[in-house]
Amino acid sequence: MASIKDVAREAGVSTATVSRMMANKGYISDKARAKVEAAVKKLGYRPNRAAQQLRDPGSRILALIVSDIQNPFFGELCRSVETFAQKRGFCVFVCNTDEDPQKEIHYLELVAQEQVAGVIISPSTQGLKPLKALQKQGIPAVLVDRQVGTDFDAVLSDNKEAAYRLTQRILQGGYRRIAGIFGANSFTAEERLAGFQSALAEAGQTAFPIRRIPAFENEGRAAMEQILQDNPAPDAVICSSALIATGAYRAIHKQKILIPNHIGFACFDDPPWATFVNPGLTVIRQPAALLGEAAAELLMKRIKDPERTPSILRLQGSLVERGSLR
Repeated sequence: MASIKDVAREAGVSTATVSRMMANKGYISDKARAKVEAAVKKLGYRPNRAAQQLRDPGSRILALIVSDIQNPFFGELCRSVETFAQKRGFCVFVCNTDEDPQKEIHYLELVAQEQVAGVIISPSTQGLKPLKALQKQGIPAVLVDRQVGTDFDAVLSDNKEAAYRLTQRILQGGYRRIAGIFGANSFTAEERLAGFQSALAEAGQTAFPIRRIPAFENEGRAAMEQILQDNPAPDAVICSSALIATGAYRAIHKQKILIPNHIGFACFDDPPWATFVNPGLTVIRQPAALLGEAAAELLMKRIKDPERTPSILRLQGSLVERGSLR
């Protein structure tokens, strides 16, 4: 496949001249243009438009960096960001960090090198420093679902209030030995844990017990297996994410423990299987699509006006009752 250097050599011009013509920028004489056009036709050269856009400070490329693409919440959020961006002439490439701060740093360094137009990110608790570095290079960033620092636009769920509300609902079912399985090293999980503990304290209860784990299915299953060995065992459990809940539910189902009579079950997010099991799961459904759209809109505003005051938006989740609590 012919390169830009091959075209320049064939036309007898510099690679800079070929680049200017491909990008339709700067002055090119009619004679030089004719030579380049003839060389392009002869060699069958096709410019790499994606690479051109990534290098261009006026890029129409956005980066979306999420913590776990397997989580249905982030899948819905990604689709919303992409739909909003495409309607405005932007393309989106998605990076998945697997909750790994080192992968997050790698992707932030990559988007800085490529000079994308902007970044939407669900950061780890260690993400502030690399985000500050990105900000100094003039690349705008909007935080979604999680917040680090106060110098960035952010679109968040009201996690503490939602966890408080869900825990109150569990208590209303007569449950008193309520276990909690929450993600570790996550702004979102910290807020949900705070709301959980606040509702319990108000009712004169304490958690029974709390587990902090990486927010993945296998870890959720293992944590639930350990909790079920307690004597006495909990009579309800709340999980802070869909993947944790998937693993925890598998552990309960394997031991043939009846929901909701023997143990109540509730979680954040709304996994696809939540309506397939019997009884269906009672959940806090996050407004994933609205979060993604709002984050993309804030990023567009930031790109147009880099000096605007950072905006923090908080959206409400909804309690969906299905039967996994008395």
